Amino acid sequence: MNNNGIKELSLRLTQVAHDHTDFIDGDVLLVDRLNRALMPTSPHRLTFILVALCTKGECRFTIDTQQFTIKKNDLVIISDRHIVDSFSATDDADGLVMMLSVNFFYEIVRNVSDVSTLFCFSRSHPVVSLEDREVELFSSYFYFLKEKIGDPANKFRRNIVGTLILVMFYDLSNVILRVQEETHNKKQTRAESIFTKFIRLVELHFRHERKVGWYALQLGITPKYLSETVKSVSSRTPNEWIDSYVTLELRVMLKTSTKSIKEISDEMHFPNQSFLGKFFREHVGVTPTAYRKK
Repeated sequence: MNNNGIKELSLRLTQVAHDHTDFIDGDVLLVDRLNRALMPTSPHRLTFILVALCTKGECRFTIDTQQFTIKKNDLVIISDRHIVDSFSATDDADGLVMMLSVNFFYEIVRNVSDVSTLFCFSRSHPVVSLEDREVELFSSYFYFLKEKIGDPANKFRRNIVGTLILVMFYDLSNVILRVQEETHNKKQTRAESIFTKFIRLVELHFRHERKVGWYALQLGITPKYLSETVKSVSSRTPNEWIDSYVTLELRVMLKTSTKSIKEISDEMHFPNQSFLGKFFREHVGVTPTAYRKK
């Protein structure tokens, strides 16, 4: 439970509740029966990203107190930090569910700005209706992922799954573009436009610019207005977004490079190695050296 008294629904807890599903521990979980998915009937804040395709029946739920209904051929994307409540489903409801850890998602899309910024649209428009051919496409992705996840002997399993999910996200982003055009939402609201521009700036500059004031200056608005706008659109503060990009980059560099901690500290523009260590411990829970050895 967080300090606001709202319970958190974690990927780990969901994984434990689905002992017959397919998963890569801590990163991705697939559930091939929507009515078996662990969806909250009381307020819970998601700590992962959920993508679900309804193939039959209807489901109702609230996201941040706003009521939604999904029916056959509807796809729902619920990002982390959103509060889900009052889930109910008809007796014949069915579908496919994929859940991703936040770190795994941003690891997949971290160098693909078009995908990550298009996903921002889903934060304010979580439900989209798919055409029949799109339903077939995403169903095939799901079962192909299920097959690959179910092969733990494959030493490249995690990389293969990540690549497949990225390809799927490209197709999903294409669907989101179609929906934007059909509903005349290609022209975003001012808040969404500011958020999208902010994320693009963060993707370009997070390695050396971490002050909210700097990003506000580039956008020609006050830091307070930027903070309020980003929070309203994404349920995260600008600092949380910046820190998430920095943390992910540090994780990747520690795991995939042979650079020393000092070299990483210099490259990421920390004042010194000690500052990097303190930042990493606060956000990951272990030291950079301990994380690298894991």
